[in-house]
Amino acid sequence: MSDIIRLLPDHVANQIAAGEVVQRPSSVVKELLENAIDAGATSVRLTLKDAGRTLIQVSDNGKGMSETDARVAFERHATSKISSAEDLFHIQTLGFRGEALASIASVAQVELKTRREEDALGTHIIIDGNEVKGQQPVQCPKGATFWVKNLFFNIPARRNFLKADQVELRHIIEEFERVALVQSTIEMIMEHNGKTLFHLPSSNLKQRIINLFGSQLNQRLIPIETDTDLISIDGFIVRPEYAKKTKGEQYFFANGRFVKMPYLNHAVESAYQALIPEKSYPSYFIFFNVNPSSIDVNIHPTKTEIKLLDEKPIYAILSAAVKKGLGMFSIGNTLDFDSETIFNSLPIADTNKNFQQPTISFNPDYNPFNTPGKPTYSSQQKAPSSGLKSNWKDLFPSDNFDKGEQPAPQRFEKEIPDASLENKEDSQFQISDDKPLLQVKNKYIIANVRSGLMIIDQNRASQRVLFEKALQRLNSSPGTIQQLLFPENLYIKPADIDLLHQALPGLRHLGFDIQILGINTFVVNGIPALLPITDTAATIEQIIEEHRASNQAFDNTRFNGLLALGVARSNAVKEGQTLNKAEMQHLIDQLFACEVPNVAPDGSVTVKILDISEIEKLMK
Repeated sequence: MSDIIRLLPDHVANQIAAGEVVQRPSSVVKELLENAIDAGATSVRLTLKDAGRTLIQVSDNGKGMSETDARVAFERHATSKISSAEDLFHIQTLGFRGEALASIASVAQVELKTRREEDALGTHIIIDGNEVKGQQPVQCPKGATFWVKNLFFNIPARRNFLKADQVELRHIIEEFERVALVQSTIEMIMEHNGKTLFHLPSSNLKQRIINLFGSQLNQRLIPIETDTDLISIDGFIVRPEYAKKTKGEQYFFANGRFVKMPYLNHAVESAYQALIPEKSYPSYFIFFNVNPSSIDVNIHPTKTEIKLLDEKPIYAILSAAVKKGLGMFSIGNTLDFDSETIFNSLPIADTNKNFQQPTISFNPDYNPFNTPGKPTYSSQQKAPSSGLKSNWKDLFPSDNFDKGEQPAPQRFEKEIPDASLENKEDSQFQISDDKPLLQVKNKYIIANVRSGLMIIDQNRASQRVLFEKALQRLNSSPGTIQQLLFPENLYIKPADIDLLHQALPGLRHLGFDIQILGINTFVVNGIPALLPITDTAATIEQIIEEHRASNQAFDNTRFNGLLALGVARSNAVKEGQTLNKAEMQHLIDQLFACEVPNVAPDGSVTVKILDISEIEKLMK
């Protein structure tokens, strides 16, 4: 019987490796950008066509390669980053496996021009599907330029699995942002189909974050910093009030490398506990440095998953650092007891002055239950014998009282007034002076109704009201525009530009007057007159976030619902917001004028009736 085990050809092995390393155009971008950083570049340019399907070009001014190195670099497991197994435990570079260029060259048409500073001429290599087509000297600037053309041209099945251009471009921008964040001192440029999406000059970390994600973050960032023998942590977290419904801007960087660590992500979110609503996620940009020997970055080909030797202590240190940052910069106004100004303003007692004990005066004949026109009784007079004891039933007029009967509990449906009732006079929930509303924990509204107690979640109820208002406006004639006295500029991340462009017709129908000002900048001249838009930028961001979170293409059946949901969530009454009686009553009246008052837009409960029988059971 003949032998059945044989070595795979190099091009087959490289294509198998490419299945792990090169999953989509963003994978190629990641590997080429990391190579440019490892080469010591101070300026990197990324150029794309058709979201990387047709062309991915990365140019850098790094140290370049010799003629021999340029050829060997495309061999599998060829690398300048490590030379022995021990080096795996002291990795200081982004790349080290030596698989990237070989994998890319096996599934695309690749060209490379590179030159070292000491060389008069550079070298030009052309590779087509892992086959070297030519190599010759060439005039070129110092550094390296890679062209990756027609990705997956020789694997049609893989090419067919690529998503729409806007989806693939979004993934590329994510990889670009991850590299740009950790390399803030390097100039980075990104172009797509002839348009410049990013031009990031060399800067500090905070400015790089603002340049990437918009100037609105300038007042939202909270610095954190701690330094221990085990780990040093620095970076920025975002104020709790700007928590999002999706895990978008959450970045961890370990020793200069973007990593995904759910365990440490939990440490950050635990520090925000009770500061943000449920199902909301904080944003953060956190960098930590540890001894390279205590971190393993070689557990996955993409190098984004790592293993830490001391996870539990690092968890505690990270959580404490975030809590410290929140306590110092985010939670309300605090008194500075180290400052002398507060004490200088306090009066100083005069020890030579005689002090007298304060006295009070009162009217012993005062009776708070007396009303004008009725006889009063002084403390020296006696009340009539037919007083409170004998007439106490008069205070509780009820035909059922003497019979020992109680009103029958009403069904929940009967507590909800007809949707056509829109004024307070018709609403059976109009609260009289003897039945006040109560706000509990600035989250719930408690009202006395016929069958017991009604409990309303103020945030969910407000979302339902705004959702139906926005939906009604979208399904009717265009909304009236209220022009802003001072137009507001709106910066949109390049990854979200297509989403906003697709949302613009619906936003304008709602009553937003939005004009394009630049590539990533829009100006808002007006807002809907009939919708309570409290924060224009937050509303637009929330609408985009809802569409991004849905992870589906726009269509007419879903568009209006997502648009209305974004308006509702960003402008609803928040948890922790204090309401007066008039505001609570108005919210209740609006809620029960809705078509579906008992559930929020996401399906959660808005109102619950606690029946009197349930209350009596609790009191037994």
